[in-house]
Amino acid sequence: MFTLFSLPAFSADKLGSLEGIITDENGKLLQGIAVTLQPDHKKALSDSKGRFKITGLYGGTYKLTVSAVGFDAQTKEIEIEMGKMSTIFIRLKPGNKELNEINVTGIHSNPDNFIDMTRTAMPSKVITRQEIEMMGSRRLDEVLKEQTGLAIVNDIGSGNRAVGLQMQGFDSGYTMIMIDGQPMVGRNNGNFDLSRITVSNIERIEIIKGASSCLFGSEALAGVVNIVTRKNISHPQGLAALRYGSFNMVDATLEGETPFAGKRGSAYLSGNYYRTDGFNSNPYLSDGKTAPPFNSYAFQGRGRYLLSDISTLSFNGRFVTRHSENKIAYQNLNPSMDVLDEYDLNGSLALNDNFRNGLKLKSQYYLTRYQNEQNVTDLESGFIMPGSDFKQYLHRAEMQVSKNMGPLLELTGGAGGAYELLDNTSYRGNKSMANYFLYGQFDFQAAERLSFTGGARFDYHDKYDSKLNPSLGMRYNALKNLTFRAAVGTGFKTPNFQQLYMIFTNVQTGYSVFGAEEFWREIQILQEAGQIMSVFPSAKRIGSLKPERSVSYSGGFAYKPFGALDVDVNVFYNDMKNFINSEQVAFKTSGQQIYSYMNIAKAYTAGAEIGVNYKASKSIHLSAGYQLLYAVDKGVVDSIKNGTGLYEQVYDTDANETRRSKRSDYLGMNNRSRHMANVKISYAHEPSGLTGSFRVNYRSKYGFMEDNRANNFLDPWDKFVKSFFLLNLAVQKTLYNKHLQLQITADNLMNYRDQLMPGQQGRAILCGISWRFFKNE
Repeated sequence: MFTLFSLPAFSADKLGSLEGIITDENGKLLQGIAVTLQPDHKKALSDSKGRFKITGLYGGTYKLTVSAVGFDAQTKEIEIEMGKMSTIFIRLKPGNKELNEINVTGIHSNPDNFIDMTRTAMPSKVITRQEIEMMGSRRLDEVLKEQTGLAIVNDIGSGNRAVGLQMQGFDSGYTMIMIDGQPMVGRNNGNFDLSRITVSNIERIEIIKGASSCLFGSEALAGVVNIVTRKNISHPQGLAALRYGSFNMVDATLEGETPFAGKRGSAYLSGNYYRTDGFNSNPYLSDGKTAPPFNSYAFQGRGRYLLSDISTLSFNGRFVTRHSENKIAYQNLNPSMDVLDEYDLNGSLALNDNFRNGLKLKSQYYLTRYQNEQNVTDLESGFIMPGSDFKQYLHRAEMQVSKNMGPLLELTGGAGGAYELLDNTSYRGNKSMANYFLYGQFDFQAAERLSFTGGARFDYHDKYDSKLNPSLGMRYNALKNLTFRAAVGTGFKTPNFQQLYMIFTNVQTGYSVFGAEEFWREIQILQEAGQIMSVFPSAKRIGSLKPERSVSYSGGFAYKPFGALDVDVNVFYNDMKNFINSEQVAFKTSGQQIYSYMNIAKAYTAGAEIGVNYKASKSIHLSAGYQLLYAVDKGVVDSIKNGTGLYEQVYDTDANETRRSKRSDYLGMNNRSRHMANVKISYAHEPSGLTGSFRVNYRSKYGFMEDNRANNFLDPWDKFVKSFFLLNLAVQKTLYNKHLQLQITADNLMNYRDQLMPGQQGRAILCGISWRFFKNE
């Protein structure tokens, strides 16, 4: 890789170039200012002398955009001549001093990760801080559930706190959640509870849809969500905010930032307190909540210091606690108390070197620790039933390197290793895994209108040997307002600790779950104790689990028929092999079930996504999105077509008979909606300081569980969650030169609830007030 970086650059003698100097109003040279040229997506950052240079430009007219926190953004038209150097002098004026940073599409200057999430082979999306604030959202799940192609789902069988993110039909265990480019840990049966993450210090959210293991490793089989926290500090400023509303929700934030040592260094600190009484969506629950009450404290800190003109040292730390107590009482059952404590720690130390020849190097160590303690107490007998109790550690060291190899080629690469340790009372002793990786990505401008983005990652896992995952994407500007794109990428996911080693028995209900590596030993112990009634023939397939593999294909286009309208269309097909499924494989003499894991199925998800954005006026912006999804287990389809196996028969409730299954009887995988849509109207009137948004989200019906004679697949006579709409509203008003902001938020205006959706809250009205501290110019 380093040999590649030393190759001579492509000749650009016949192409044009642009150089410039950026200063403030007083003539002070400004460093780290983002510059972009459209439509070629060329980008640059000013150096310590305020200079920037962009080479390899074809003759013509370009739009130059310059932006920085604390200054008004500038946009100019630049004329480039072939074979000539154009020069420009830019003087930035002081502007908006709010904590949210201006976002410029195509600019990537994130020191935490050199990989540009917006230019990977797979489709991507960026949610800006301004969008988050206009939604009035408080937790990460509230933001993501309103995005096209994403759904927040409940796994009731894993407990009332098991919620996760579904992307393009993949279960939540297949989407990697990252913070500042590093993976987060702490899942319940594969689900990462996004409600434990506050949005108070989020600068933007980057989303990649499709297999991304080529760059990010296991768990990125469905895609990636990267949370980018606050950085790029240029002025002392602060924020105090408080929101209160329905369900006794309190959301309080205090944050501040300042440069120091003549702006060679910067520091940012934030604290957030959040509490809720929870809510109940189940009429049969006489006491307690389906979404439990909790309180949470979150602390975030960042520090950066310029060691020299080329070297920067940075630190990032985050610590979150959450405590929950939920009394539960169902009819004819003893009341119980469910207590949960969580502790989440993330920290990193990084050294960034930006050499004068354009080479960028980053060395980073990252540590995350997640602890979960949960138990359930029978309030009548006082008996404590054990729940989850584990500590999970991830140590990760990584080095990244990036360099422009001339006007046509940019290379990014990295190498490192990760060590994961789990100490869990449900497993026998500590368990650990180690992974070593090497990856690279290139952006190549093959012709004036044609560019390629590709990458590959090599992983060596101490339990699953080595895996190579490549990807390739193409972008073609057919017309000035029409761009076609296509991509193919591979992904993999190694079995997790639970699927391998879990030994768990639910004391309250009696069922057991055994990991594949522990299954036969545990079965033998129960057989010798006379506790096994029968072991199913399918249990013979339980053994050493294989990693799951997927190939993702996507293609689409972006069309701008006129200046105010953008249309984006994407179709996708995700093919999965060695799918790990949990199945009942034995009965106890008490009649309770025993479950384990096996590689049994091939599956695919396919569909299309459409996004439309229309700027109706300077203040009004309309957007809409739609997803069509098919999620199919190939094993079910093959069994039905062949008339053999587990799925050859179906019980037809209408005819009151059992008959041979037909392909039309199979409706796909559970918990996936065929249709999802959203509409958003945003209003922002700068002179009056009034902003707001009205959003409508739709989800069509989806399968929940077997509701007639079990045939192991979703048919028309099973139980479904009905289709529904959610309406949300948020309005903000800024006063006193943007120091004061008042806000009112109304979520789920129609008060929609369903007992099969325990995580869906009823109507929630909140009022908020915030004060920004900054010096008026």
